[in-house]
Amino acid sequence: MFTVSNNKRMMTPLLLVMIAVGGTDILFAFDSIPALFGLTQNVYLVFAATAFSLLGLRQLYFLIDGLLDRLVYLSYGLAVILGFIGVKLMLEALHDNKIPFINGGKPVPTVEVSTTQSLTVIIIVLLITTAASFWSARGRAQNAMARARRYATAYLDLHYETESAERDKIFTALLAAERQINTLPTKYRMQPGQDDDLMTLLCRAHAARDAHM
Repeated sequence: MFTVSNNKRMMTPLLLVMIAVGGTDILFAFDSIPALFGLTQNVYLVFAATAFSLLGLRQLYFLIDGLLDRLVYLSYGLAVILGFIGVKLMLEALHDNKIPFINGGKPVPTVEVSTTQSLTVIIIVLLITTAASFWSARGRAQNAMARARRYATAYLDLHYETESAERDKIFTALLAAERQINTLPTKYRMQPGQDDDLMTLLCRAHAARDAHM
């Protein structure tokens, strides 16, 4: 993160990257606190969950990044969950109402949603969005394209794998991903202008294969 140049200790761009990553960790952790209080009022649980999120976010980043290519409806599910938590917080605020111009400052009778019910709703929504993503043609298309991109990049990267046998396996996996793309409904396949970067990457991989053969 630091280097010595002309007998002077200087900061490298890596330090800025580490600060950005660490700041993102903290930002996401604090951003989740209101949502956690929407599930439980237990301060110990909120503190523990926030601490573990700080420890685990960076390790889970690559897993989540891969899942986002496959779980195409996850954003809709998260929107439903956030909306549910918002409604729950509003109901709790009305139940403990002390605002003078709302019901004369008296508590408003509302439906109480327990922590168990909240967790049940969240799990059900996540299961539905996951199942819909795995079974949908759109989800299969994004997964196939992500796999094709990953294998093409690996095949072109000579620093990743140089042994012929392993490169053959990578190219075979690339061909399988391309075949899966070709079996998709027409509207989900790559069309000119939609993903030119991926098409260029695939062409480069095939050209490298032809040159190698």
